[in-house]
Amino acid sequence: MTLTRSLLLFVVAALCEIGGAWLVWQGVREHRGWAWIGAGVLALGAYGFVATLQPDAHFGRILAAYGGVFVAGSLAWGMVVDGYRPDRWDVTGALVCLVGVGLIMYAPRPA
Repeated sequence: MTLTRSLLLFVVAALCEIGGAWLVWQGVREHRGWAWIGAGVLALGAYGFVATLQPDAHFGRILAAYGGVFVAGSLAWGMVVDGYRPDRWDVTGALVCLVGVGLIMYAPRPA
């Protein structure tokens, strides 16, 4: 259950952070206005809270691992929302990052 919860929290965190950054981007770069920017800021704030819910107590480990989730999630977001098509190097890099997430978060450690 802890692994499932942790993975779900990473997905929720990615949606909050990537979605929030995208909303700010849309508000500023695409001139959609302050409402988009404000929604983005709220989503980015929610990301900060979601990260604290991870079962592991080490801030550095959580944020380092989340970096890999962010890389893969950003490419996925771009594909779904913006029609971006990653090349093989994008995909390979994202897979390397996700392997890193697995090692950082879920490798066996002495108690």
